Amino acid sequence: MDPARIADDKKSEGIESANEIVRCPECSSTFVVEDATRGEKVCGGCGLVLSDHRIDTGAEWRAFSTEESDSRSRVGAPMRYTVHDKGLSTVIDWRDRDTSGRKLSPTRRSEIYRLRKWQIRSRVHSSLDRNLSQAMSELDRLASQLGIPQPIRELAALLYRKSIIKKLVRGRSIEAMVAATLYAACRIRQKPRPLDEVADGSRIDRKKLGQCYRLLLRNLDIKIPLSNPIDYISRFASQLELSSPVQLRTVEILHQSRDMGLTIGRDPLGLAAAAIYVASIMMDERRTQREIAEVARVTEVTVRNRYKEIVKRLGIDSMTIG
Repeated sequence: MDPARIADDKKSEGIESANEIVRCPECSSTFVVEDATRGEKVCGGCGLVLSDHRIDTGAEWRAFSTEESDSRSRVGAPMRYTVHDKGLSTVIDWRDRDTSGRKLSPTRRSEIYRLRKWQIRSRVHSSLDRNLSQAMSELDRLASQLGIPQPIRELAALLYRKSIIKKLVRGRSIEAMVAATLYAACRIRQKPRPLDEVADGSRIDRKKLGQCYRLLLRNLDIKIPLSNPIDYISRFASQLELSSPVQLRTVEILHQSRDMGLTIGRDPLGLAAAAIYVASIMMDERRTQREIAEVARVTEVTVRNRYKEIVKRLGIDSMTIG
């Protein structure tokens, strides 16, 4: 049968998707009443039954408070991209005890041992599962070392799964691709990390990491927002043990620098480092150029050059802060 004719028949019967407005085919009314006890959708204008035998996907129990609802909930953990099987598989516990807590007999214990072994093998039975298992372990290790929050980890895992679908991982290092996806996820969520920092944590050469990152940009069609020096301020200031007034003054300096056009064509890390250096001197919490350069992973020459540009263009008295 013609698919277009089937679609027309469904529309004439008043069966539409949940995202569309349900309209009665008799009176053209959009007022629809759902009867959960009968599993029916009824037109509120003429009483025509639009659909019946609807499945109730809600819980079969009632709860009258949040605590009661949480205690009666029987669902498992949510689906997560950072687990190679998304957390949908089962696990046989390693403790050799039954549901009552009693120890198993030797015969039953050996049987459970064999079941557990084959269950683990069935979870990771294909090359794709093995790749994902190794990649998600590396992602968890790298993200924990860099202090990356869970939402960014989930985005990085999703990007890695997309790269597998595009066959970008084939012939490339898993560690390099994981580091590239994590770096891209930090940039997308506007919590960027320096490329050198990610490379040091992943034990991957900076050049290879940059190549994998550019490969993701070309093939996954992801939009990376422009790097903003302000995104680095809170983390750099925390590592340098600077107070909140220094951070606020640094943000003000960067806003003024952007209005003057100083941020065009400059490395955001160097600008952030120079702004912190200026603000720390103005607020009498001075840090040396070497300390700031080590935290920002730039050279002292970069900090010094950006510092001179900021002082000159913003009209800050160098004698006052010197």
